[in-house]
Amino acid sequence: MSAEVVVVLVTAPNREEAERLASQLVEQRLAACVNVAGPIRSIYEWEGKTERSEEWLLIAKTSRAHFAALRDFVEHHHSYQVPEVLALPVQEGSPPYLAWVLQVLGRNAR
Repeated sequence: MSAEVVVVLVTAPNREEAERLASQLVEQRLAACVNVAGPIRSIYEWEGKTERSEEWLLIAKTSRAHFAALRDFVEHHHSYQVPEVLALPVQEGSPPYLAWVLQVLGRNAR
């Protein structure tokens, strides 16, 4: 069961966009749960320059089967030209929690 669940990281430029994306992902059952943490400090290279910015981090719990739809949704509704959308495999987890994630997502099978 843990192999079916992934954690997806997405950064957003501000709290409002982060919360909007998080709400939409849950409402559309692309994620069972999304945590919004921040602000965080990001340092990255963009167009040949080192950038520093304050961002908000979304931590979404979803399934491998829902990842492509989640990624497409974020890429379409995000204000960044190239939004971060990274899926990390879940190696282990609480069996009841993993079952809950899959049950919530199963109501809207993709």
